[in-house]
Amino acid sequence: MSEPQITSGAALRLWQTVRVRLLALALLPIMVILPVLLGVTGVNWSQRFDEALISKVNGELTIAHQHLAGLMETRVAALDALGRSVAFQRQIDSGNTAAMQIFLAQERVRQNLDFLYLVQGGRVFAAAPDVPLNGMIDAWPVIETALGTGSPRVEIDLFSGEDLARFGAELAARASLPLVETPAAVPTDRTIETRGLVIHAAAPAADGALVGGVLLNRNLDFIDEINELVYPAESLTEGSTGTATLFLEDVRVSTNVRMFDDERALGTRVSAAVRARVLDEGRVWLDRAFVVNDWYVSAYEPIVDSFGDRIGMLYVGFLEAPFSAAKTRTIWQVVIGFGLSLVIFVPLLLWWAGSIFRPLEKMNTTITKVEHGDLGARTGAGLGSDEIGRVASHLDELLDRLQDREQRLRDWTEELETRVADRTRDLQEANRQLKITTSQLVVSEKLAAIGEITAGVAHEINNPLAVIQGNLEVIYRELGQQADPFKTEFKLILEQIQTINVLVSKLLQFARPEEYAEDGNGLEVNSVISELRPLIQHHLNAGEVHYAVDLAATRLVPMNQTELQQVLINLTVNAVQACVPGGHITVASRDASKDGRNGIEITVTDDGCGMDAETAARVFDPFFTMKRAEGTGLGLSVSSKLVARVGGQITVDSTPGEGTVFTVWLPAS
Repeated sequence: MSEPQITSGAALRLWQTVRVRLLALALLPIMVILPVLLGVTGVNWSQRFDEALISKVNGELTIAHQHLAGLMETRVAALDALGRSVAFQRQIDSGNTAAMQIFLAQERVRQNLDFLYLVQGGRVFAAAPDVPLNGMIDAWPVIETALGTGSPRVEIDLFSGEDLARFGAELAARASLPLVETPAAVPTDRTIETRGLVIHAAAPAADGALVGGVLLNRNLDFIDEINELVYPAESLTEGSTGTATLFLEDVRVSTNVRMFDDERALGTRVSAAVRARVLDEGRVWLDRAFVVNDWYVSAYEPIVDSFGDRIGMLYVGFLEAPFSAAKTRTIWQVVIGFGLSLVIFVPLLLWWAGSIFRPLEKMNTTITKVEHGDLGARTGAGLGSDEIGRVASHLDELLDRLQDREQRLRDWTEELETRVADRTRDLQEANRQLKITTSQLVVSEKLAAIGEITAGVAHEINNPLAVIQGNLEVIYRELGQQADPFKTEFKLILEQIQTINVLVSKLLQFARPEEYAEDGNGLEVNSVISELRPLIQHHLNAGEVHYAVDLAATRLVPMNQTELQQVLINLTVNAVQACVPGGHITVASRDASKDGRNGIEITVTDDGCGMDAETAARVFDPFFTMKRAEGTGLGLSVSSKLVARVGGQITVDSTPGEGTVFTVWLPAS
């Protein structure tokens, strides 16, 4: 019982040796995996090869279809051009039927048509050849389109033998084909095909229509032209032949497919499978098919007439045998090449197995690089269960840990430096904000003190003014008629006293707005704007700026007078400071609606220095100012909040060097 265990253990130890496993690793890919891959690849390539052939024949069918469509469009375009030509109109104007007959006969020959006739007034006016055709006028949609809509139209239509006979026995004879018994075709009792496929075109002309047609049965020049276009010289592999065919239903009426005696296979029929797919189901056939006497890579598409019925097929294809032979040769070449590769490369791989000692050399080189400071050096040896592989793996792991620890130390150092820099920036920003806040508090205290002083001065001025006004009235009354010569002077003194009273009242409103606040339910904007000038007059004088108003608003707004006054003072003072001496400021009001809401719009326009887009986007930010030490940066911010509180909005439109327009929109009460 012990001998099998010893044998098994010896085999296991033998398998774990570097030499055996290296040999297995060297031979396994080329002896097992590569043949499997080649087999799978060969099968896949064979499928792709067949798909490429199908794709090729599909493209060739597209070319044939486009050529046929181009031929049809050429025919109808020629008819349309004829109907619009001066020569045709001259024949129409003459009213000579015989002359028109000769003209149409000449044009039929020139355009290579099998028939050409003119329909006018519900009858055939003239025809070439000259045959009675009135019974056919109303039968074709192409004629109805030309007569009804005035648009040219071309289709491939199926003409019966009787219809073709009307144009002459020669045309009917060309269409007639004896049916050839064909294997795999649908059984039929018919022995001859008398119908014809006709390129049928009609174009409007002189309150009528020109109708022309070309018979495709036995039209060998046409089918050879398609074949030469689809399969030019050297386009197929050696030995293959390209073919093209036009079917009337399942009968070949025009083809360059040859039978055994090298005659064209006219009258032969397509297989039942192709007929069912293309004619019955209306689908395109893209597959190999047996054509007359051999297998071809084939493409068939249905031909639909002007009535929407499937009446035939267009076919292109090429002989399959040369391509199959080429595919077989390729497969054999791959197999032979693989066999030669085994003979050449297996000994080479066995010799290459001696490179097992290269990991030792790599480890030695790696240790040397690490000693010189290259901590990223590694042996690159693959992990394994043998001794050399384990040593190389452990060495790489130790080097990874050493490099990781050093990298973490560097990362911690960089993170510490980054945190210190961030905290320093935070402290600097906090210090800057503290300075700004302190400055604003000082400004606020100064403004409060100025308000108190202004209120006190205003009250102190009121008392002397009252005494002056009262004594002046007493003097005027006591003098009686003696005061008449000084009546004008007394009036001027009283007006100036009244002006001082108004200024004092405005100062009190500005200093103590809470005592003069209104209910905010109906403020007249124009009155606030009218009273604005005395409050900013000293700024206008200092800046030598011209001031104008344009008051057109009629609505009331739900805003406190003092708050609106504060907003307008901020905007006009900023406008004055933006202007050069001699500049202009205009304050205008008008009724305006916004988002379906009634309101008024106040604009403050100046022709000053203006602002760029970046500055204009920040003017309403708190503490943003362009006046440096002269401003706090709160005026426009506070004004925006006051307007927004009543549902309004302030916007700015500015162009550098041209000026600025501030627009205040307020909802109506």
